[in-house]
Amino acid sequence: MKGCAALVTMLLLCLILTVRVSAVSVQEPTTAGSASTGNVSSPRFGFSIETSGGEEDLAGSVEIIIILTVIALAPSILIMLTSFTRILIVLHFTRAALNTQSAPPNQVLIGLALFLTFFVMAPVFSEVNTQAIEPLREGTITQEEAFEVGVRPLKKFMLDQLNEKDLNLMLELGEMEAEEDPMDYSLVVVVPSFILGELRQAFIIGFLIYIPFIVIDMVVASVLMSMGMMMLPPTTISMPFKILLFVLADGWNLIIVNLIKTFVR
Repeated sequence: MKGCAALVTMLLLCLILTVRVSAVSVQEPTTAGSASTGNVSSPRFGFSIETSGGEEDLAGSVEIIIILTVIALAPSILIMLTSFTRILIVLHFTRAALNTQSAPPNQVLIGLALFLTFFVMAPVFSEVNTQAIEPLREGTITQEEAFEVGVRPLKKFMLDQLNEKDLNLMLELGEMEAEEDPMDYSLVVVVPSFILGELRQAFIIGFLIYIPFIVIDMVVASVLMSMGMMMLPPTTISMPFKILLFVLADGWNLIIVNLIKTFVR
C-alpha cells in the first residue's frame, strides 16, 4: 500500500508541474435585473485543464510519468528478473537452520544477496549496457529498439534457469502454443515460469542445508532425554554445536560458492 501511495503521489506531482488549472470565478447575482424579475441567478463554477505548450509538453509529461513508474518498479524488476530471489531465500534458510534468530540481521542478508546478484548478473548487465544503453545514449537506436534489444539478455538468462515443466504449465494456463525458438516467448510467460523455478530451487537447497542441523537436534534431544533433562529445550543446547559445525566446515564459503555454481549452465 505504501508503494502504491508513493506512486500516486509522484503522478500527481508530475501533473501539477506540467498542467495549468484555471477555474472560473463565482458570479454574484445582479441586483437590478434580479430584483425586478424575482429570479436569483445561481452561482456557476467552471473547471478546465490546459497544457502550457501543446501536444509536445503533454507527450513529455506522459514520458516523465512512465519514467517515474519504471523507477518505482525497479526493485520488483531486480527481484523478479535476476538471481536475487534464490540467493536471498537460501540465506534465510541457512539462518533458520542455525536457529540464531536475527544473526546475521536482515540488512546483512539482503546486502549480501544484492552484491551476489550483481556478481552473478554482471555478464548480463554488461551485455545490456553494450547492446542497448550505449547505442540509445548515442542516438543510433530508438527507445523501442533499445527495449527489445535490452530485454533479450535477461530473457536468455531466465530461459537458461527455468524448468521446462514450469514453462509448459504457463503455456497451458495461458492457452498458448509452444514456439520453436524459446526467445520468441513473451515475458508474460517467461517471468512467472522463471520465478516458479527459482522458488523450487531455493527450497530444495534449503532442505539440503537443514539436514545436518536436524541430525544435531535429534542427537542432542536423545542425550537430554537419556539424562532425564526433559524440561531443558534441546535447541538451547544444540545451537552452539550447530555454530561450531558451521564454522569448522566453513559453511558460508560452501553455501555461497555452491549457490553461485547453480547459476552456471
